[in-house]
Amino acid sequence: MSVHAMSAPSGHRARGRRVSRRVYLRRRLVAVLAPAALVAVLLLALTGGSPSAPARSRVTHTSTGALRPAASAHRAPPAAQAPSPGSLPQTHAYPSATTDQFRTLMAALWSGVVADSLAQARPAFFPEGAYLQLKAIADASADWTDRLLHDYSLDIAAAHALLGSRAATARLVSVEVNASYGHWIPPGVCDNGIGYYEMPNARVVYREQGQIRSFGIASMISWRGVWYVVHFGAILRPSDAGTVDDPASGPGVQAYSGTC
Repeated sequence: MSVHAMSAPSGHRARGRRVSRRVYLRRRLVAVLAPAALVAVLLLALTGGSPSAPARSRVTHTSTGALRPAASAHRAPPAAQAPSPGSLPQTHAYPSATTDQFRTLMAALWSGVVADSLAQARPAFFPEGAYLQLKAIADASADWTDRLLHDYSLDIAAAHALLGSRAATARLVSVEVNASYGHWIPPGVCDNGIGYYEMPNARVVYREQGQIRSFGIASMISWRGVWYVVHFGAILRPSDAGTVDDPASGPGVQAYSGTC
């Protein structure tokens, strides 16, 4: 009996010491791991995910339900805008009427005629910056705005009136340019400080109500190897009114003239 009475308390003390040691070790482990876990949580919050996880493209729903990539937070810088042709120096390159650029400019001219819109026809007009380089006169900017652009606007309106109530149904067929008619205007002629090529009497050919019709472009001049309209309906005019150059049934005839 005395042996059992002495051994029971000893066993309880041993187990108590083992429990206390395990509690102590767990507390030490928590004390060590807790800061590391906090750091990991902070890293996840700052980076939005695992640092080693590969970047993935997100998608969002459009209003039609289709999926499209979400906008990236890192956008490419905008492309540099091409300089205006009028800000660049003149060249001696002879223009072509068969390039995509020429066709685009003539499409803009036609669009302006159909809509009676100077704004739409402006790309086909000789650039102001080029005119300031070209002309050796006191106020070239005022001359470009108050005379040339003003007359161009009047002539756009006159060509629109020629098309009549069915202007919207008229279709551009071609702009006929006789390359052999182009001629070089040297510096010092017609108050010009630098030279350029001039193209007289090109023809705008269009189809309206099943019929081929046409009218002229009184004068185009070159800048850096491109034809631009400078006088649409007329070079000289007796009054402040719009003019249509030589309207005709059919494609008409392009005639040479040595104007500047």
